[in-house]
Amino acid sequence: MKKRIDNPKRTRRFSTQTTFLVAVVVGGCLVFSYIFWTDRGSGDDKHASQLQLNQIPFNGTRAYGYLKQLCEIGPRRSGSPGMAAQQKLLEEHFRKRGGQVRWQRFETEHPENGSKVPIANLIVHWHPQRTERVLLCTHYDTLPFPMLDPKNKRGRFVGANDGASGVAVLMELANEMPKLNCKYGVDFVLFDAEEFLFREDGRFFIGSEHFARQYVSNPPTYRYRFGVLLDMIGDKDLRIYQESYSMSWDDSRPLVKELWATADRLGVQEFVAQRGDWIRDDHVSLHEIAGIPCCNIIDFDYPPWHTQNDVPEMCSPLSLAKVGWVIREWLREE
Repeated sequence: MKKRIDNPKRTRRFSTQTTFLVAVVVGGCLVFSYIFWTDRGSGDDKHASQLQLNQIPFNGTRAYGYLKQLCEIGPRRSGSPGMAAQQKLLEEHFRKRGGQVRWQRFETEHPENGSKVPIANLIVHWHPQRTERVLLCTHYDTLPFPMLDPKNKRGRFVGANDGASGVAVLMELANEMPKLNCKYGVDFVLFDAEEFLFREDGRFFIGSEHFARQYVSNPPTYRYRFGVLLDMIGDKDLRIYQESYSMSWDDSRPLVKELWATADRLGVQEFVAQRGDWIRDDHVSLHEIAGIPCCNIIDFDYPPWHTQNDVPEMCSPLSLAKVGWVIREWLREE
């Protein structure tokens, strides 16, 4: 479960005159905010590029087909039959395309009944002999139930954007990885139990925390130069701002700027070079525990988030193509 971190509100006492002046300023700010957010949310504004699917040399149609294939499995929460079916599908997919697949297995406690739940991070190595590497990651579990759904908070949740979209882009990128010209080795990591939650204040990011701690306690022979997290990147009305944790870390800010510069060069205007929300996500574990410079590529302004309406029809092959293209071209530039 992603968490948007808002600035704390402070309460003060004001004189009548001060209150009037504050009201004027606040009123002006509200007008400005309305204009800004209206512009930000519009589907045809200056941040919407005119690129068409056939103009982008990354197969968004096939990526969207992968997204639908994952959603057809149904809910894929940690430890469930749906997750097991997804794991089988993904292992076969990446192996057939030449990836070296391994599993990082452990257990966590079920937050409702205390039973042991099997958890598995999926790791795919490309060019495994290279000791300096780039980490591309996403989570592949789905929320157990649509806890923010206005009609049925215990309904069916397939997580098309929140879960499947990042996986689908990596599945498509796998078709190109064996021949991709990049001086670094590349690892895909699909985190389990990102949102194994049954209430909003539950524990999240279990898979990425375990991965980060293992990276420190049992260091591999290779090191990660950068980490890029893909999360909620399939929204039809795509807007990807520079997530504020990523921009606040001195070692990660250059990575953000490189990615957005790549998008600008390609004409993918949906990568907006403005600071966005502070969003706690898997990249925080990677940076704070493992010390990996990280960037979160996420469009958090997605109305169906954590509702039953997070379905393939709310996602777009064009959005997947734009993000996948940026990531691939950035890898080539590294």
